[in-house]
Amino acid sequence: MPPPPARRGERVLRLATRGSPLARHQARTVARAIAAAVPTIAVELVVVRTEGDRRTHEPLDRIGGQGVFTKEVQTAVLDGRADLAVHSAKDLPSTTVDGLVLAAVPERGDPRDALIGRRLADLPAGGVVATGAARRRAQLANIRPDLTFVELRGNMETRVALATDDAVDAVVVALAALDRLGWSDRVTEALPTIVMLPQAGQGALAVECRAGDDEVLGLLGELDDRVAHRVLVAERAMLAEVGGSCTVPVAAWAEPVDGGLRLHGLLASGDGRILVRAHQNGEDPQELGCRVARGLLDECGGSLIEGWGPPEVGSTS
Repeated sequence: MPPPPARRGERVLRLATRGSPLARHQARTVARAIAAAVPTIAVELVVVRTEGDRRTHEPLDRIGGQGVFTKEVQTAVLDGRADLAVHSAKDLPSTTVDGLVLAAVPERGDPRDALIGRRLADLPAGGVVATGAARRRAQLANIRPDLTFVELRGNMETRVALATDDAVDAVVVALAALDRLGWSDRVTEALPTIVMLPQAGQGALAVECRAGDDEVLGLLGELDDRVAHRVLVAERAMLAEVGGSCTVPVAAWAEPVDGGLRLHGLLASGDGRILVRAHQNGEDPQELGCRVARGLLDECGGSLIEGWGPPEVGSTS
């Protein structure tokens, strides 16, 4: 259901979003939450086509990975075409863009990955799994070195439909995306985090606005879930500390424990033969993320994995 149209005298906020069915659904959810919190405000969607949407047949790591689904949406806020933007938090670069602020993180959805088609234990020897994420390939290959992987791009409908293709045994997608689209019944298996550690921010929404826009910042504070926000800060801090130019598969997932957080982190080689894990507890999410990253790199040997490198000056990916 679209957000209600503005009535005469209402303050109108323009919300930038990608145009995929899932992105529009997420944007409408945020719009309705704003309208519920402040009935005198109406929200209009500003649909933006991103580089990731234009180059749908190329692997994400070839066209830039993180940022390809967010850069143009963020630009719409920076240049004044929109007042705020909503993203799948996992698509955001690990460093916030100058001029923007992460204003709100609504209650988080399920962070786990899901298989559609067959359960992991039921995949045949040499089974074919479709996924566009190096993180997913590496973790599955570590458990099942016999598996074969094929690239997966396109919107959720395209991805889910591929599971019926005889050439593919299973498709891996984010469980929260299926939940939001009302497709939970299509899940064959939700993978435990011990089997598949999620991508940083998976299952969460991130709402950004211009730094210094106190009116919008105050409004979005009504939507913010403190626990979900702290969890996301920890995961993004780990990602940033690992390094902006890192090309190895990375995973990060934090959970609230005893008034603080426990952050689980993972680095792997692309083929999944090397996989290092670490987890630590802490109260300061930023400090915790940096500490887990350094543990992975320095104490667990993650910096020795081929493809790892220190962050480039000015990198935000």
